[in-house]
Amino acid sequence: MIPEDGQAPAPRFGMLRTIALYKLVKVLLLLLAAYGELRLHDASLSAKLVTWVQARPSGLEHEVVTRALQWFSGLSESNIHKLRFVTLTYAAVFAVEGVGLWMQKRWAEWLTTIITASLIPLEIWEFFSRPNLGKAAVVIANCAIVAYLVWHVLAKGRRTASVA
Repeated sequence: MIPEDGQAPAPRFGMLRTIALYKLVKVLLLLLAAYGELRLHDASLSAKLVTWVQARPSGLEHEVVTRALQWFSGLSESNIHKLRFVTLTYAAVFAVEGVGLWMQKRWAEWLTTIITASLIPLEIWEFFSRPNLGKAAVVIANCAIVAYLVWHVLAKGRRTASVA
């Protein structure tokens, strides 16, 4: 049914909500990383991870866990606090973006466009310094999100201007 204003109703689950879910999944992953970092302070857990890795044949999980443990054990206490702060700050920003987009707020569209676009140069630099498929997927996804949001925000602005 078409409303009185002549416009078709908004889709129940559109691209903005898909982007919101993407942002909220990133929040979940960052919170899991922060929790994992807290748990790694427990010496018994670190010892269990080392034992688990040593029992595994050489493979991807062996290499990833070994590299992560070596990297993490080399961090100073101040760098651990910085890492935790950055992780939780990103989680908070992504949560605000995700919830705002889910609620289809115009400010969230602008915020997500600006923040996501500002991070793309860093993601591209990171991709070229140590390329892998995951980084390529993130760069492509974020470029697509920015392109869609720019188109969406500008199209919405034109519709608002033509109504006024």
